[in-house]
Amino acid sequence: MPTYRTNILICAGTGCSASNSAGIYDAFIETLKKYQLDQEVSVIKTGCFGLCQKGPIVAVYPDQIFYSHVKVDDVEKIVSEHIYKGRVVKELQLSDEDLQTHEKILDINKIKFYEKQQRIALRNCGKINPEDIDEYIAMDGYEALGKVLTSMKPQEVIDEIKASGLRGRGGAGFSTGMKWQFEANEPGDEKYVICNADEGDPGAFMDRSLLEGDPHAVLEGMAIMAYAVGAHQGYIYIRAEYPIAVQRLQIAIDQAHKYDLLGKNIFNSGFDFDIELRLGAGAFVCGEETALISSIEGKRGMPNPKPPFPAVHGVWGKPTSINNVETLGNVAQIINKGAAWYSSIGTEKSKGTKVFALGGKIKNTGLVEIPMGTTLREIIYDIGGGCPNNKAFKAVQTGGPSGGCLTEKELDTPIDYDNLIKAGSMMGSGGMIVMDEDNCMVDVAKFYMEFICDESCGKCTPCRVGTKRLLEMLTKITDGEGTMEMLDEMEKLCYEIKDTALCGLGQTAPNPILSTLNHFRDEYIAHIVDKKCPAGVCKHLLTYSINPDKCRKCSMCARNCPVEAITGVAGKEVFKIDTSKCIKCGTCISSCRFNAVERH
Repeated sequence: MPTYRTNILICAGTGCSASNSAGIYDAFIETLKKYQLDQEVSVIKTGCFGLCQKGPIVAVYPDQIFYSHVKVDDVEKIVSEHIYKGRVVKELQLSDEDLQTHEKILDINKIKFYEKQQRIALRNCGKINPEDIDEYIAMDGYEALGKVLTSMKPQEVIDEIKASGLRGRGGAGFSTGMKWQFEANEPGDEKYVICNADEGDPGAFMDRSLLEGDPHAVLEGMAIMAYAVGAHQGYIYIRAEYPIAVQRLQIAIDQAHKYDLLGKNIFNSGFDFDIELRLGAGAFVCGEETALISSIEGKRGMPNPKPPFPAVHGVWGKPTSINNVETLGNVAQIINKGAAWYSSIGTEKSKGTKVFALGGKIKNTGLVEIPMGTTLREIIYDIGGGCPNNKAFKAVQTGGPSGGCLTEKELDTPIDYDNLIKAGSMMGSGGMIVMDEDNCMVDVAKFYMEFICDESCGKCTPCRVGTKRLLEMLTKITDGEGTMEMLDEMEKLCYEIKDTALCGLGQTAPNPILSTLNHFRDEYIAHIVDKKCPAGVCKHLLTYSINPDKCRKCSMCARNCPVEAITGVAGKEVFKIDTSKCIKCGTCISSCRFNAVERH
């Protein structure tokens, strides 16, 4: 391989790809040729750096310079000034507020966003070319697989995973080692392993980013799991909406075959193992393991009662272990560095790190990997930078539709499985949506219930019918037609659904309602009694008017109103809004430069 004096790394994850990182890559290739630097400088597409809000991101090694919000038009300047003349393009670097010091360097320890993170599952994302197996191998890739196949017995592998304390990162938090043990204890030669990459929570992109940035880590974890439980065939069940992840996984599988790291007699150990991709249609319920198994078998994705559990009766009726992407991304590092190393990270009952997709009303949206025990306050303020525009923090939703809202008083809660449940939410797969003073919590609960109703498979009555009744009551409340009795009715129905629904989707569906009722009951009461939405979100409870003392008679509001609900004569009359015609779209507010339009 050629040796380059400089390496230019460009984020090619979904987020940056949507902002034309592919065009930036092509521009670098062309511009380097123009300056006759193409033999000295390499350009590499990587996975997600994590700091998505600053994308597209370009990193220059070994100079350790970190450029953000790069556009195609910026490439000529970076090449001509930095790569050719050695002068850093300062205006494209992170601002001082993003750094611990005023040193403009890439070292992630100097960037506030990374300061309190510890990247284990994401260790290679943003550092290697995910489509080049040699780069993964250079980062100790497949050493763990070689170690277990040549020097460890299957039970020793399971014991190491047990001792590490690794728990499933898909949401349930069950002991990974125990799950493997159950399958290993089952008799028979035909067993299976499955990677659950059916990431369906709104705002979640942890698994997608890991698969896009480091697919071989997941393949290696699957191979180790298969050896430990006695399986020879694996499936990666991934939603078809992840085209980049699907493409890179297939490339990784093909490369692993070429290097004899998948297939027959891996490492001359006598162990055979292969992996197939199975594309899902995007049903949220297929994240539940029995529904996922049904989908792999070509049936409609619907959950089945347990027991029997998949470890006894799984895909094709055979013993099966299912782990999610992030869980498998930790396995090789545990084998390489030891259970004692991994269990030294985190809390007593929740070991290691957890990846979160940080989104919503937060300055630094992106991918975060923190040691268990880190507080919500540290994630939201120290890593996320707090709410933008000096807005007040209101709540954070963890666990997606299955989780709940936590408020200011829970911000110092150390994050682990048990603490989040105790606080009224849950870990889930890792979605973390931040909300500020402008969010209506009744509307938030309604959003998640709409999602649940759309995604319910309809197999059991509590979920199929019960969630629709909850949505109907929430809709009446946000439309100004609610009654105080509805609050008690909703709460009672929520607990009935939790106790009787067939699968985890239905059992956790009421959580957003219960948590918002617990923390924000006053907002529900305001919607019902005062017929007001305190956050000014619910349209049916809003009215718009023009303050005559502020109106400059410019007519901008009237000219932009899509339904001609505003009347007046430019330069002569104060404009007025006909509330019977107003559709409450807010166009008049955004059109008025004098803050004359008021929302009540």
